[in-house]
Amino acid sequence: MQRKEFIRQTLAGGLAMTFPFRVDDEQQFVMTVSGQVNIDKLGIVLPHEHIVTDFTGAEKVTQPQYNRMDAYHVILPALMKLKAHGVSLITECTPNYIGRDVRLLQQLSDGSGINIMTNTGYYSAVGQKYLPQHAFDESIDQLAARFLKEWQEGIDGTGIRPGFIKLGVDGGPLKEVEKKIIKAAAQTHLKSGLKIAIHTGDDLAAREEYAILTGEGIAPQGFIWVHAQNDKTGDTQIELAKKGCWVSLDGINATDASIREYSDHLMRLKKNGLLNKVIISHDDGWAVNKNEHSGSVTLDLFKNGNTIPYQSIFTSLEPYLLKNGFTKEDLSMLMIKNPAKAYAIKVCRI
Repeated sequence: MQRKEFIRQTLAGGLAMTFPFRVDDEQQFVMTVSGQVNIDKLGIVLPHEHIVTDFTGAEKVTQPQYNRMDAYHVILPALMKLKAHGVSLITECTPNYIGRDVRLLQQLSDGSGINIMTNTGYYSAVGQKYLPQHAFDESIDQLAARFLKEWQEGIDGTGIRPGFIKLGVDGGPLKEVEKKIIKAAAQTHLKSGLKIAIHTGDDLAAREEYAILTGEGIAPQGFIWVHAQNDKTGDTQIELAKKGCWVSLDGINATDASIREYSDHLMRLKKNGLLNKVIISHDDGWAVNKNEHSGSVTLDLFKNGNTIPYQSIFTSLEPYLLKNGFTKEDLSMLMIKNPAKAYAIKVCRI
C-alpha cells in the first residue's frame, strides 16, 4: 500500500497517527489534512483563506451547526474552479472555537483534489470573543501543551495534523492574554517547526509580536504577519520584511479601490527589493448564519467585495500588476515560491 493511500485510509477511519515527525533544516514540506507534501510539489498557494467560519463565540454553541454534507455541496464548486488557475494548496486560517472543521476540510480536499492545510492555536482578536475560558486560566506551558498535542496526535481524534499555528490579536498595545498565547505559540514552534501566523490589528501590534517572538528565541522567518495591509504607510511592512518576517497582504477583493491599494503595497515592497518576503491572498470564505426565529442555518459568503470567492487575484490583481511593471516571475514568487517557504515546517531559531 502506498504511503498516501495509507494516510487517507487512516484518516478516514478516525485513527490518530501518534508517530512523531523529526523536523530539521533539511526537511521542506507542508502538512495538509491528508498528510505531508514536499514544497517542490506545490503549485499556486492561497495562503490565507477560510472555508467556514462560525462567529457565534467560543463555548456558546456546539460546532459545527450545519450539516457537513450540505456544506460540502455548497463549497466544493468554488474549489473546483481554482484548479483551472493552478491552485494546489489552500491555507485554511479558521482557528479552533471560531468554526474550525477538519473533517469537512478533508472531505473537500478529497473531493476537489486541492491540498488544504489547517491549524492549531487560538484567536484572541475581536475583544477575546473567541477565546475559551481556559485560555485565560492556564499557563503558557499548559496552552503550548494543548497546541503540541494536536500536532503530535492529531485534532479531535481524527489524526489530522495542523500545518501551522494561527493566532489573532487586536491592535497594540497587546493585552496580557494575547502575549501569553504568543509565547505559547513560540514554545510550540520550537518543538514542532510549525510557523506562526498572527492576525494583527495594526502595525504597533506587529512590532510587539516581533519583539515577543524574537525574545523567545524565534528567528523572524518563523513569523507570518497576517493582515499587514493594516499598516497603511507601509513603513512597518518594510521594517519587518527587512528583518526577515513574512508580510501577508490578505484581503484582496475585486473592487478598483482594493486592486489599487494592494498594488501600491506590492509596488512599494518591490521597489525596496522585498518582494521575496511577501505573500498575498483573499481572506474569502463562508460565514455560519442562524435565523433567530426558525433556527435554520445557512452558509453565506463573506461580504468583503467578492461575489465569487477566491478569484479576484487571478481575474483582477494579476492583470493589473502585469500592466504596471510586474513580471510573470514576480507573480510566481508571490504565489508559488514565497508561500511554500513561508509555511514550510522548519524550526527557526535565532
